[in-house]
Amino acid sequence: MPETPDPAPDHGAAPYLYLLVTMALFGAAFTSSKVVVGELPHDVAAFLRFGGGAVILALLLCLRPGAAKFSWRDLARAGTVGLVGVFAYNFFFFWGLSLAPSIDGGIIVPVLSPVLTTLYFLVTGRETASAARITGLVLGIAGSVVFFAGIGDTGSGFSGSRLAGDFVYLAGAACWAAYSVASKKVLSGMEPLRATTYATGVGAAALVLVAIPSLPDANWAGVSETSWLNLVFLAIGPTAVAYLFYYRGLRSVSPVTATITMFAVPVFTTITSVTFLGESFTTGQLIGAVITVAGAVLAVTQGRLGRRAPRHVRRTVGREEKVDR
Repeated sequence: MPETPDPAPDHGAAPYLYLLVTMALFGAAFTSSKVVVGELPHDVAAFLRFGGGAVILALLLCLRPGAAKFSWRDLARAGTVGLVGVFAYNFFFFWGLSLAPSIDGGIIVPVLSPVLTTLYFLVTGRETASAARITGLVLGIAGSVVFFAGIGDTGSGFSGSRLAGDFVYLAGAACWAAYSVASKKVLSGMEPLRATTYATGVGAAALVLVAIPSLPDANWAGVSETSWLNLVFLAIGPTAVAYLFYYRGLRSVSPVTATITMFAVPVFTTITSVTFLGESFTTGQLIGAVITVAGAVLAVTQGRLGRRAPRHVRRTVGREEKVDR
């Protein structure tokens, strides 16, 4: 049975709703995951989240008409991307949560990822080094320095685990930037649900291998009902649903627009972390975060926020939509 094609991209409000829900779930994931790593080793928590998400996605794929369609080539392509965007990124994501507050990760990862992506395109010559972009990158780096320096306001100084955790978050941001660059080409020939399922499955399998040595150390009897409920939420919401919604939104808007929506993640993370975890946010970090966000927006948009996307971006989006149909 042939695989049912996805409907044509929606150019109304639906894509923006998909992206907004995705960013809300990504923001909540930092807070929810922080609860889990308080009772389980970080690598075990990562495996449980994405192992559960992979099972859910696999079930959805099996229920879809044409599910028997399989290609080792597609699995290898999507799996390679999954090793970066699922395995490596989430290994650092959960490791950082075990060392630093979730608020820090909710700012460092979604804000610096687009900055690092833009920097990659500039270094490789695939984008022009305009004055706006250079200024934005400089602001982003300066804001990061202020943000890290703001940790000293908590009294923990630069030798505490919080600073170490923030640098781990930075490694996670680099992984997500690499994933964003690679996924465009690697996943372009596959239907979103299949591509997401393959990438998540391979990434989860790698997380299992890393988590095996820590499994005996986990205090399974001491894991609270709250942590189990958070794991269920993480597998369903920020993993299965959010990843699918992100691809749905990306089909109908330019990559620049989709990237800009990531700047909403710190808002959702801050709200949930302060409300449910009682985490603190220093004045220095607030100033650094504002500078970093401003620099990131300038670097990514080149001052064209709200204007029509450049011709090369529109052509790219058109090709992606044609493939997805």
